[in-house]
Amino acid sequence: MKVMLLGATGLTGGKVLEGLLGHEDVALVVAPVRGKLPVSHAKLEQHEIDFERMDEHSDLFAVDAIICCLGTTIKKAGSREQFRKVDFGYPLKAAELGRANGAKAFALMSAIAASSSSTVFYNRVKGELEDAVKALGYPCLAIYQPSLLLGDRNEHRTAEALGMKAMPLINRALIGPLEKFRGIEAATVATAMVNEVCNLSREASAAPVVRVHEYPDIVALARG
Repeated sequence: MKVMLLGATGLTGGKVLEGLLGHEDVALVVAPVRGKLPVSHAKLEQHEIDFERMDEHSDLFAVDAIICCLGTTIKKAGSREQFRKVDFGYPLKAAELGRANGAKAFALMSAIAASSSSTVFYNRVKGELEDAVKALGYPCLAIYQPSLLLGDRNEHRTAEALGMKAMPLINRALIGPLEKFRGIEAATVATAMVNEVCNLSREASAAPVVRVHEYPDIVALARG
C-alpha cells in the first residue's frame, strides 16, 4: 500500500516513519515536508512543499491512506492564529485533498479532551478539526487522543519535561475513568497508528467507520 505521512519530523511522526518503512505491507511512504528529512530509504518519497500551497501538489495525495501527525504549540507558532493554521488549516486541507484523490483511510493525531465546545483554545481547535475531518466521509477514519506524549524531543518544552519526569508516578494513580489521562510513549502511539492504518485501508464498509482512541485503545492497538 501507499501511505502519506504528514509531520514526519515530529516526535510521533518520526516514529511513525520508522514503522511504515519497516512494514512489509507498505510499498511507498510519501512525505510532504518543509525541509529535507535526514533519512534515505528505498520506500521513502520526500517532497519539499509550501504547506500554504498544498493545492498545487494535489497529485501527491493519491494514496491509499494518510497519517497526520502535524502539530505545534502556541508558543512555537507565535500566535493563536498561526497555531490554528498549523493544527487546523493544514491537516484539514490535507484531509480534503486525500479524500478528493481517493484515499480510503485517514489517521489523525488529536489530543485528549479535544472538543469543539471546549472553553480551552487548544482543545477547541483540536475538536473543531476532528469534526471537520469526520464530515469528509472517509471510509475509515481513526482519531487518536493521547494525553502527554513521552519521548525525546528535538526541542525543549519545560512544562512537558517536568511532566515526563513525574508521569511514571502519576500514571499509577490514574486508574478507571482517569486512565485515559495517562502519559504515553510516542513510540507506542506511532506503532498503534501504523498497525491500524495497514488494516484500515483493507476494510470495506457500507457506511464510514470512525474510531476514536484514548490511552487503553492505543496501548492495545500497539500490541497488535
